[in-house]
Amino acid sequence: MIVVLIVACEVGFWVLLALGLALRYLARMPRTGAVVLLLEPLLELVLLIVTAVDLKNGAPADWKHGLAAVYIGFTVAYGHYTIKWVDGHFAHRFAGGPRPVQRYGLARAKHEGKLWVRTVVMAAVAAALLQLAIWYVGDGGDTRSLHEWQFTTLRIVAVHGVIALTYLIWQKKDPGRTTVDEEAARPPQKTLR
Repeated sequence: MIVVLIVACEVGFWVLLALGLALRYLARMPRTGAVVLLLEPLLELVLLIVTAVDLKNGAPADWKHGLAAVYIGFTVAYGHYTIKWVDGHFAHRFAGGPRPVQRYGLARAKHEGKLWVRTVVMAAVAAALLQLAIWYVGDGGDTRSLHEWQFTTLRIVAVHGVIALTYLIWQKKDPGRTTVDEEAARPPQKTLR
């Protein structure tokens, strides 16, 4: 039941997001669209309550409860960012909004570092929820799976940290900008008089 609810929350997230943005930009109802977007956190609240009730009713703490905690942590850390990112692209595509910013070089590395901080927040929220579940189940229950999920969140932080670091070490250049060396290597342009 928990897995089905996680899938339903994920589908519900994207449905509410699409509906909210469609109301905001296509139907020209920005307030109604904002209200629909504000319903997003209710999905995670429902998931949290159902997970707690499931554990309270004696369900063994297993990978499904760990996945629910990580999903809630991800939504806390990345939910607003994802909505803002999709909103910017939707506004550009359907409402004549500005083109989303493409980052290169140090700006891209800084952006990736900020995303890594969001992953740290995700791991902290998930680990805290998992610890609460471990205490909730108590000594009488098997909580190995929940402990494993806590270590999984640490591995996610480490892997994402390495990936973010690569953007600092190997910075991608803006294809639209030329460097001083490239300018010097170009042959001189002939001028017509």
